[in-house]
Amino acid sequence: MPPKLADRLSAARRRRFVGRDAERELFASALQSADLPFNLLFIFGPGGVGKTTLLTEFHRLCNDSSTPVALLDGRNIEPSPDPFTASLSLALNLPPTSPPHERLASRKHIIILDTFELLAPLDNWLRDTFLPSLPEHTLTVVASRNPPSTAWRSDPGWQDFLRILPLRNLAPHESRAYLSQHNIPDDQIQAVLNFTHGHPLALSLVADEFAQRPGPARAFQPEASPDVIKALLERFVQKVPGPAHRAALEACALVRLTTEPLLAQMLGAPDAHELFEWLRELSFVELSPEGLFPHDLAREALAADVRWRNPDWYAELHKRARGYYITHIQQSPGPAQQRLMFDYVFLHRDSPVVRPFVDWQTSGGMLADSLRDSDIPAITEMVLRHEGEDSAQIASHWMNRQPQGIIVLRDSERRPAGFAAMVSLSLIDPSDREADSAARSVWAHLQRHAPLRSGETATLFRFWMGRDTYQTVSPAQSIVFINAVLHYLTTPGLVFTFFPCAEPEFWAPMFAYADLARLPDADFEVGGRRYGMYGHNWRAVPPMQWLALLAEREIAPGAEAAPHPSAAESIVVLSEPDFAAAVRDALRDYTQPSALQSNPLVQSRLTVEAAGANAGRAERAAALQKLIQSAAESLQSSPREMKLYRALRHTYSSPPKRKSRPPNCSTCPSAPIAAISNPASTA
Repeated sequence: MPPKLADRLSAARRRRFVGRDAERELFASALQSADLPFNLLFIFGPGGVGKTTLLTEFHRLCNDSSTPVALLDGRNIEPSPDPFTASLSLALNLPPTSPPHERLASRKHIIILDTFELLAPLDNWLRDTFLPSLPEHTLTVVASRNPPSTAWRSDPGWQDFLRILPLRNLAPHESRAYLSQHNIPDDQIQAVLNFTHGHPLALSLVADEFAQRPGPARAFQPEASPDVIKALLERFVQKVPGPAHRAALEACALVRLTTEPLLAQMLGAPDAHELFEWLRELSFVELSPEGLFPHDLAREALAADVRWRNPDWYAELHKRARGYYITHIQQSPGPAQQRLMFDYVFLHRDSPVVRPFVDWQTSGGMLADSLRDSDIPAITEMVLRHEGEDSAQIASHWMNRQPQGIIVLRDSERRPAGFAAMVSLSLIDPSDREADSAARSVWAHLQRHAPLRSGETATLFRFWMGRDTYQTVSPAQSIVFINAVLHYLTTPGLVFTFFPCAEPEFWAPMFAYADLARLPDADFEVGGRRYGMYGHNWRAVPPMQWLALLAEREIAPGAEAAPHPSAAESIVVLSEPDFAAAVRDALRDYTQPSALQSNPLVQSRLTVEAAGANAGRAERAAALQKLIQSAAESLQSSPREMKLYRALRHTYSSPPKRKSRPPNCSTCPSAPIAAISNPASTA
């Protein structure tokens, strides 16, 4: 029978694996012992140190000794008990609905968990429930970037059954063996060792860099840089096969996950298959079920390099990725939409403003879901603990009045781990405003600045919090923000959104970046606690214009997020009666620009567009004068309306001299006012 490809792959991996003798001996001794010396081997170390490579070697040792082994990767598992046990059953060649314990009970088994840091929500469940339920002849091997939590190390039960193994750089003799395996010339190995200090990712980058060199090998000349990965990547990028490969590598570094269609759009190529496959083979590019991604250290260095070297190309790559995400967000269902939205927000990760305010592990295992009756006690208790009795009563009010606006964030055990309450202000009535001071304050703000018309709506994000983290930076807060952006982009007729904060000063940099204006007149108090309000006027800056504004900030992260002109003073859209009154007052004050500055029409869209977005009130008042004059003069084109023009001119524009203007304009001619009062065109 001819040898299988799997056999040849295994042999190649065995030849290429070097070092880690102590780690291999420790694991091999556990395989050979009749009674396991420990039941949990916890390996930890920084990114790029070789944890996955070591686990692959452990997997091979299991196969060589005919020991059943199940290999799982945290990147491919939803961090909750049921998906975890289903994945383990599949790895043991069982149906996903079959409990894995029956198979494990028969003989010694090894369970290997890679990328354990992504399974952090399962930490307590694994320690206290799942692992203790396994047969005593089961050995679990965990690899994580983080050391085991204090709960593992302080548990007197686990202390006798846990072995902690920190993974370090390769020793000099191991590094020499690795480089020799990759055909690095002997006379250049010492220079490479002096530069990499045995860091496995750095060694693999050197090997890739040599492999990309055309012609005879040239001397390795390390750059004088303390950042090994950055320096190596800069050298590597200069040696890629061609410009298209370089562009593909740069595109891969800027997005969270690279798929073939996304790569094709970012490169403007109809077919990116060959480039995608090339990326796939690079030693510092990893695979997930959703796409490719470079090692974190490699990503940072590549992104920094392209941004510094070619800022125009950096901006263009961002623009093309944005276009891809926006198109697919609009076409995708709920869960996929949320993931794409996170990918979109990931484009902003280089901003020093955004980076501290987003948990970049996507969701920490949390899932956004709708409200169920069984959630109400847990959510009420959550609000009671963080905000007090009065707020808890208000939360109960909105769960009863608008349950469709509640987003529940569920943890790995499907319990509420946080929530957000989105109140539709177009659906509230006086009793709602009476029950909630926040609704009362934002409703008053709407009436002053953006009264709702038929078919329009506004949203108050009345509550948002994590069960344990409240409104601090956390996976719960990040999921809430992601869903808020989805709401902005997908809600028809959205006029205004309001976002209250218990600590408004803390969120000021992030909200300024996102063009949410501070609205002190909408602040409110509940239970003796003051909450600060932020908001965005979507009439003033519609979603597409808002995305363009954020795009400018996205590619210029060093710049301060100055408030958008509309954020400082929102455009006002008046109701028809208020608009007519404002026109009447503007006509009365036409010859007195200082008085016109206080007229609400200076904040109308037409006036702002005429004066310019950055114009002050004096310039807007002057623009309003010109608009009134233009509207009045347009009446001259019709003989029927000429008399109205003359009435306006003699009453307002060139009135007879008098000692003072009339105190009450109710006696002013109304027909000319009606002739130039057109809310639809001026507001």
